Amino acid sequence: MTIREALTTLPQYILPHHALSGMMSKLTHCENKTWKNLFIKQIIRHYGVNMNEAREQDINAFNSFNHFFTRELRPGVRPLTTERNAIACPADGIVSQAGDITEGKIFQAKGKNYTVTGLLGGSLERAEPFINGVFTTIYLSPKDYHRLHMPLTGTLKEMVHIPGRLFSVNAATTNSVQGLFTRNERVAAIFDTDAGPMALVLVGAIFVSSIETVWHGVVTPPNVTSVQAWQYQDNAPTLKTGEEMGRFNMGSTVIVLFGEGKAQWDSGHTAGKAVKLGARIGKTLA
Repeated sequence: MTIREALTTLPQYILPHHALSGMMSKLTHCENKTWKNLFIKQIIRHYGVNMNEAREQDINAFNSFNHFFTRELRPGVRPLTTERNAIACPADGIVSQAGDITEGKIFQAKGKNYTVTGLLGGSLERAEPFINGVFTTIYLSPKDYHRLHMPLTGTLKEMVHIPGRLFSVNAATTNSVQGLFTRNERVAAIFDTDAGPMALVLVGAIFVSSIETVWHGVVTPPNVTSVQAWQYQDNAPTLKTGEEMGRFNMGSTVIVLFGEGKAQWDSGHTAGKAVKLGARIGKTLA
């Protein structure tokens, strides 16, 4: 951890994460035209948001900043891979890490690991299919498209909401905070696919005011103190490759898990690589 990373991270330990995120939620959902247009313009300018890719490009058409932040893309701007056995990228972003899960341990950053069991809410039974599988972690910056889509066709079996802190998930914090992704609030969705179980873990972060899924709606808030799980058996939703599955209201991280011998990432899918929704990032082996 560098001095700069320490200065960025240490104050976060004492910040009231949820209170600040609640305040940000009120601001981002404010429908005052002057305020929300100013906010939108500042974000577009500061982060270089490419509005040419958006279905709606007139900022006056957005009811609130959050409406802008979770904007749809124009049809065709993110072609979906059609290669046989391909795994499609679930989001626009930057690869934070990708690789093997070794005896239940996932690499976070140099000198830092966390466990599949911890990531999925403490259940050994839930974690067992992924103990020696593969993972990839993708970070979404404020400039990115903030809806998440399916890497493979899957039938939902379980959704888990795990409460926690809301540390930033940028590179500085990821390099500094031990077990970051098992400390932050998150929603895990576990699907049955042709390649076996697949988990998509949507990790919250500071100012991430809510996480939604298409089948449930807003999962968080409300803020709770214990793990909640929903089982899907009869009439479980099946989502096809490339279909929207959820969204972040403000930016964060998604982690994808597959089981042992079921998937492999492409050689270029490595830390630091920019990725686009729908592009091939790996292939199934089953």
